[in-house]
Amino acid sequence: MSRPPRILLGVTADMSLTLMRGFPEFLRDQGWDVHVVSAPGPALSALGTVDGVTVHAIAMARQPSPQQDLHSLVAWCRVLRRVRPDLISVGTPKAGLLGGIAGFLTRVPHRVYLLRGLRLETSTGVQRRIFSVLERVAMGVAQDTVSVSRSLRQRVIDLGLVREGKIRVLGQGSSNGVNIAGFAQPSAAASLHAPTAASLGIDPNVPVIGFVGRLTKDKGLSVLAEAREILTGRGVDHQLLVVGGIDEGASESALTNAGAAGRAAIQTGHVANVRPFYAHMDVLCLPTYREGFPNVVLEAGAAGIPTVTTDATGAVDSVIDGQTGMTVAVGSAVQLAAALETLIRDASLRQTMGAEALRHVTENFNQPDVWRRIHAFYLDVVTHSRRSL
Repeated sequence: MSRPPRILLGVTADMSLTLMRGFPEFLRDQGWDVHVVSAPGPALSALGTVDGVTVHAIAMARQPSPQQDLHSLVAWCRVLRRVRPDLISVGTPKAGLLGGIAGFLTRVPHRVYLLRGLRLETSTGVQRRIFSVLERVAMGVAQDTVSVSRSLRQRVIDLGLVREGKIRVLGQGSSNGVNIAGFAQPSAAASLHAPTAASLGIDPNVPVIGFVGRLTKDKGLSVLAEAREILTGRGVDHQLLVVGGIDEGASESALTNAGAAGRAAIQTGHVANVRPFYAHMDVLCLPTYREGFPNVVLEAGAAGIPTVTTDATGAVDSVIDGQTGMTVAVGSAVQLAAALETLIRDASLRQTMGAEALRHVTENFNQPDVWRRIHAFYLDVVTHSRRSL
């Protein structure tokens, strides 16, 4: 009897394993021999305790670092020669690049690059040119590129980074969907430890704007700060709940500014489980400059909350404007304030849009359905590869 198909999934930082939470176990249950690569860390160690999932730690620098990257590439090659996967699926910039090159050098039968976003979109000058070259190489050594959103796919085609026939979107996009059942029926333990409005310092009589994510410049917190000044000037009372930690190398100034106008921002810092915090939000705000496909919008939808986001690449795919939320122009504090004011002042509209958001994510992004689509693609790839050997 031939061995089960063997797959290796890779991301750069172990914290990025949250982007595929539950998926390795799903593949295992479908009969795959599952291997996972990331930089060492607690998330990788925890995944290594899961039956049927083998993990491999490879240190990788997030920023370009020729010497470190060469060491990482050698480590990738060693792992791939030892594991001999039928397919590798690598995403996030550095793992996508190094894992893809190593897969090419070691002749892995099929190589997939999972495109989760474009750092070059908010880069300039030499750095932008470097990121463009790296993305072109990562997609060049892969046989297939899967984009997590339609606008992201079109963006890389327009930039000339990949030819149209070599990149696809599965279903409506997203790399991991959302656990809708988990939002509808949280575990007893999760409910017991869920934060209360009182513990967070939230006034239950004042609408709450929520922000969930890494606190980086690219997320548009400076625009949200300007929008809050406009709202305060118009007498629109509101609260801001910020859930997330400051990203490596980022400044606290944007967060400080976002909390300067009106009521002080309520800041949680990094939390392991963001799900309970959506219950305290009336509207999610994601004033981002770039995305792949924002998971936080799906989470908000699963919680029955509308989202105000931008028309940035990736973000524009996550909201049906005027139905599940609102989209505004990237960088426009005026438009952002107007959209937020509309929803803050109209509880009925929030409820209607929240219900539509839940319906939308249920129909298109329910996690098991997303997993099945990806699994069907991988299975087709491996079957085709084996037949062509």
